[in-house]
Amino acid sequence: MGIMFVVLRPGSGKADLRRVLRRAVGAGCRGRVLADAENPTVAVSGETSKLEPSGFQVLPGVREVLAVGRLAPQAPAGRRPAPAVVEVAGGKVRIGGDRFTVIAGPCVVESEKSLLRIARGVKKAGAHLLRGGAFKPRTSPYCFQGLGEAGLKALAAARAETGLPIVTEALDQRSLELVYEYADVIQIGARNMQNYALLKEAGRLAKPIMLKRGISATIDEWLMSAEYLLAEGNSRVILCERGIRTFSGHTRNTLDLNAVCVARGLSRLPVIVDPSHGTGVASAVVPMARAAAALPSHGIMVEVHDRPGEALCDGHQALRPAEFADLMRDLAAMSRVCGYRL
Repeated sequence: MGIMFVVLRPGSGKADLRRVLRRAVGAGCRGRVLADAENPTVAVSGETSKLEPSGFQVLPGVREVLAVGRLAPQAPAGRRPAPAVVEVAGGKVRIGGDRFTVIAGPCVVESEKSLLRIARGVKKAGAHLLRGGAFKPRTSPYCFQGLGEAGLKALAAARAETGLPIVTEALDQRSLELVYEYADVIQIGARNMQNYALLKEAGRLAKPIMLKRGISATIDEWLMSAEYLLAEGNSRVILCERGIRTFSGHTRNTLDLNAVCVARGLSRLPVIVDPSHGTGVASAVVPMARAAAALPSHGIMVEVHDRPGEALCDGHQALRPAEFADLMRDLAAMSRVCGYRL
């Protein structure tokens, strides 16, 4: 099995696409017109080893044929004139380009009252978006799983008061429908990075998608999961590095900042970092957040809780509001050296 991409010249018509599709099907392969390619492009999959690129290159309108071994066709850098900038909430917040975006809030929505306290604090400190889980996947089925739609309503109330757009996770098709109604950015978590049915459904929605890297996923697998979203027509995709599982027992995960550099080189999509899940240790979050800014990545997502000792989920990795405010001052100072806009 393989894949190649037949890229047509700008202005090529439907007849040119049909000729490419017929050539692919005639060789026993499958052809699909990409919905979000810069130029008209057909993805040819199957036993592409039987196909000679020259067989497509002689067709009218064909510009180039790419035999892809590892890169996704729509995500790569260089396939578009400029890196993507994802607009959130009608352009109120922009992620990508020369901007450094900060997403902050509790791991999980515990109550509307507690969420509002935290949301006010992160807003005052300068956060751009509010995070909080209404649906929460947990390793143990006996742990708190989130408030569901009540949590989404609490997030909406916090947005109404603070003006912060909200980021929250969808776990499955049912929760995806609910999250779509309330959220400004839909998060696909690490456990669902290769839930291709969910990715396809999310890719059909007209809202930004934040795709977290799986705990054991390679960078290529991460990019190909993003490709599922892009292939369904959703171009507003944000990659999030949140740490991978290694042999280290001193931190929850190993935050792979190498992957941010590699993903930025391979992809045109914005790449942000989650140092809270990446380390699982509150004392490590601030220095790793600074490191993410220095790379530079396009932003961070950090957990903040005003009463971490009482948190129902991951209080051990949450910053207190005062610590978060200090971090925001650090990031503002770093911006003058690193050249990003906070």
